[in-house]
This record gives sequence, structure tokens and C-alpha cells, in this order.
Amino acid sequence: MISITVDVEYWWCNEFLKKYLPENREALIHRTVDIVLSLFEKYNATTTFFVLGDVAGKYPEVVEKIYEKGHEIGSHAYSHEPLYRLTKEEVEKEIVETNRLIYKITKENPKGFRAPHASITNQNKWIFDLLRKHSFVYDSSIFPVKTNLYGLPTAPLRPYRPSMEDITKDDPTEDLLEIPLSAIRILRFRKHPVNLPVGGGFYLRTYPLWFIERTIKKILRERRPFVAYVHPWEFYDELPKLKVPPWVQFEAYHGTGTQFLRKIEHILKTFKSVSLEHIAENI
Repeated sequence: MISITVDVEYWWCNEFLKKYLPENREALIHRTVDIVLSLFEKYNATTTFFVLGDVAGKYPEVVEKIYEKGHEIGSHAYSHEPLYRLTKEEVEKEIVETNRLIYKITKENPKGFRAPHASITNQNKWIFDLLRKHSFVYDSSIFPVKTNLYGLPTAPLRPYRPSMEDITKDDPTEDLLEIPLSAIRILRFRKHPVNLPVGGGFYLRTYPLWFIERTIKKILRERRPFVAYVHPWEFYDELPKLKVPPWVQFEAYHGTGTQFLRKIEHILKTFKSVSLEHIAENI
């Protein structure tokens, strides 16, 4: 099974763009989400849209359209601030408000959660207690890789139930399921694995299509789901081009627009995408 999930957020939520943003900017939510919905509809595919609470509050009609197309609505917290910068009270407030807004639109509480910037670590593992408290069934925030912004490289590559002693360890007695973003093992140095990230928008934009397809097949042969995130703005050809350093420009804009659309279209044509709810129910 594969799931090309969608994190519904503003184009400026990219952490590396924050200090270069103009005061007045267009959200582009309607136009970018419509591109994604049309693509999934073309291939009769469904997935999970993790919706930012701020988006659900300002654009409820967009969330309603996603839901009416048969997609699962998950929570992406409220503000897109990395959760390791927030207190426990602030995180719970974001969870509660986003759940309220999603329920108001869909009349259902979200079953799935994804932290902005994959920002759950052992330092804020109490977030899993909050997710249980607010009736979430699964989380999809852990990326078993190491980057400057996020990552838990020693976490399992396949779905597991995080231990509250160490969330990189599996504890079958726990009830909350973790469905990690996809990576492949390329090296093990003593006890420290080196994993290559695959299941993310930037990586899908950057890697050649032949490599992505080969990697998906490898992951499926290992009997684990391929799980990736994309953002609606990545499909848009007319993103506002900010004056930023070259490395930020590459991270934010490389491979976006029609080029990205064609890549994801090929994946949806080749493999059957399902929601994370479906994956959780069939593990």
C-alpha cells in the first residue's frame, strides 16, 4: 500500500522562508488544493489531508470540498509552529482548536495527527499522551532520518507503537499507532543507522522519477507501506518568488509546479494510493 498524503498549509509555512516574507501575501489555498483534488480524482485515488487549524478556520469551504471528495481529514495542529517550541499547554490548545474546527466541518473527530516539521521527539513525547487523551488512533509525525530541522534516525522504518519510555522503540502494549514517513536504510554504523529520506515533498521533487519508483517498490517488497507527504503549493507554477539565498531558493522552489505534478501523477498511475486510516485498519 502507498499513501501520498497532503499537508494542507500556506506556501509560506516553509520554515526557511519565514524571515524573508512580505507583509502582504496571497494564501493561494483554493487554487493549489484544487490542483491536488483534480489529480487524485483523475486516478480515483484517496488519501489523508492533514489540515492546518488556521486553514480550517479561514477556509472551511476548502476542507468541506476535500471531505466531500472522499478523503480522510487529519489534524496538522493549528499554527504550523514546530511543536518542540511550544509548551504542553500551548500544544494542547492547538490540538483542541483544530479538532473543534474539523468537527464543525465534517462532524467527525480526526483519527490521524501529523506534527508540523515532524516535530515530535523524546523531549516532547508527552504529545502522544495528548493524542490519546483527544482520541487519536494514529500519528504520522516521525521521520526516521536525521536533518537539521527534524528526524529520529533510530526509530523503526515500519509502523509501530511507540513506547512512552523511548518513542523510537516499539511497545506492542501501547494503543497509539505510529505510521512513519518513508525512508530506506543505506548504512548501519555500529548502533547508528543511516537512513535516506524518501517520503517528503522536497525529496520527491529532487530525486529522479526512476529512483523514486524503484524505492517505492523496494519498500513494498519489505512489506511496509510507502508513506509520503506533499503540499498543495508544490504543484503550483506561479509561486511568489522571494529574494532569498540560493540554498533557500533551491529548498523552497526546486522541482515545483508542473514538473512535480507529473511526478506525482506517474506515482498515482502506477501505484494505488489509500488513506492512512485505511493503512491503520489493515496493519
